[in-house]
This record gives sequence, C-alpha cells and structure tokens, in this order.
Amino acid sequence: MTPATGSGPGAITADGCSVEVYAALPAGVEPDVVAAAVAPPAWLLELGAGAGRVTHALIARGYQVVAVDDSPEMLARITGAETVVSSIEGLDLGRRFDGVLLCSHLVNSPEPQRDAFVATCARHVAGDGCVVIERHEPAWFDEAEAVTVEVGGVVMSLGEIGHPAAGKLSAVMTYRIGDQTWTHRFTTECVDDAQIAALLDRHGLRFDRWLDPVGRWIRAVPMSAGSA
Repeated sequence: MTPATGSGPGAITADGCSVEVYAALPAGVEPDVVAAAVAPPAWLLELGAGAGRVTHALIARGYQVVAVDDSPEMLARITGAETVVSSIEGLDLGRRFDGVLLCSHLVNSPEPQRDAFVATCARHVAGDGCVVIERHEPAWFDEAEAVTVEVGGVVMSLGEIGHPAAGKLSAVMTYRIGDQTWTHRFTTECVDDAQIAALLDRHGLRFDRWLDPVGRWIRAVPMSAGSA
C-alpha cells in the first residue's frame, strides 16, 4: 500500500498530516458523539489526538482526557490534558478508562495495524467503560466523489480518487487557509459490519450500538458489560 504523504507549510507528521491544519480545524460532531457514549465527568483516553481539535472541546465539557499521539509537534498544541507521545499500537499505560476513543477513521487502517489499534483500546477500557470507534461508511468506498467544503475557515477539497484494489480507496485531500495550501495523499480500507464484529470479538469486545443513523460511529464494550 502506498504510504500516506503530505506537504505544505509547517510541521508534517509521519502519516502526512499538517499540524497547522489540524490546529485550525473545529471539533465538529465528535464531542456530541462521545457524550452520547459516555457522559461527563469521565476519564477518556484519546488515541491519535493530534493537535487537540477534539481534546479541547471534551475538556470544556468536563471530561478528563489523556491525549496520545506519535507527533510531539501535534501534542504541543494541546493544553489542559495529560499528553503521551507514543504510537497507538505500542501504548500500554497500565490504566483503564471510562472511554477510549479511536476516531479519525483509524480503524480503516490496513492490517495488522487495525488489529493492533483495537487491541490497545481493549487493553485500556474499564470493565464498565466503552470504546468509541469512527469508521468510513462502507458505501462511501463506492460512492466517494470529488468535493470541496469549508469548515471553520479551512477549505477542504477531496480529489484524485482511485480504487487501487477491492475495498480500498486512494485520494488526495487539499487544505487551504488563506493563501496557504497543504496536501495529504492517503489510502484507506473498507471495514464492513461483519469485519467490525470479528475485529472486536478478537479482542474481547462486542458491538453495543450505533451512535449515529448512518453507521459511521460505533460504541463497543467489553464482552462482560451490559448495554448503557
């Protein structure tokens, strides 16, 4: 698989993401989704926290957050949370959390990385806690089209869409803030409902419920837990 790459002003992470762009983007729907899965006050482990786009909104809602990312430049933008510089798959804090967040479509990473990400979630979720997972909707892999939107002053354009293999999509996202431009070239893999169920099962987790009407957000819990 072609590795993700990025370009533009300022620091670019190993997976091609711009620190400046992620620091500028607003939180979006994520805080509402998280609140629907685990109400504050609660301790959250945010995997792949980036520059705090979601972290700061969660703190404002009364959560205690431990933010994990492998980019020190990203984590340097976060205030008010404990930060840990680490890969997701290599993380073992020896602690359990009310909620573990695997957002930003990280579950659409290729194997074996995907399995390692969910193993980290299982390793850190409390027995009565939950894991919140964001995936690309499976239908998007067939229906994705070039599009431009503006979010919080950041103009984002998805283009150069391709299908290098069955169940895979490659594309380039271009970001513009004023007269500055960044690009992020990536490849992502479809994870359907059956694959999600099997993935969770391998790590002692189970699907609990959808957190949205289109099947993008998933609430998972330890096998022994009841539904919230």
